[in-house]
Amino acid sequence: MKEKSYEAYGIFFETLANQNRLHIINALRGGEKNVSEIIAKTALEQTCVSHCLARLERCGFVTQRRHGKFKVYALNLDTIAPLMRIIDKHTNAYCSHLIGEAHAVKPQRGSRKTKRMKT
Repeated sequence: MKEKSYEAYGIFFETLANQNRLHIINALRGGEKNVSEIIAKTALEQTCVSHCLARLERCGFVTQRRHGKFKVYALNLDTIAPLMRIIDKHTNAYCSHLIGEAHAVKPQRGSRKTKRMKT
């Protein structure tokens, strides 16, 4: 696989792994929303929502259209919506039982080894 593909994977997974962007993605799973509606649904600050939406749009996670004076955002129904359903299925089957344990092991920076953190 080409190095460029790995860089694209990194951009994709970094986009998805950000908690604020993930909150916005999940808010949009219920249908299209404008920025004010996203703020109300996620309780995120307006500047945070705007920055997150810009990244999500650049990476193709969301689309936007004008509706009167507002921009309305929607989840990419071709790729991201089905992916989120697969992620839900996988995490429910294989990851949900790890909640609480996830913070006990943290990878060391620049290393493939893990370090047990004191809790």
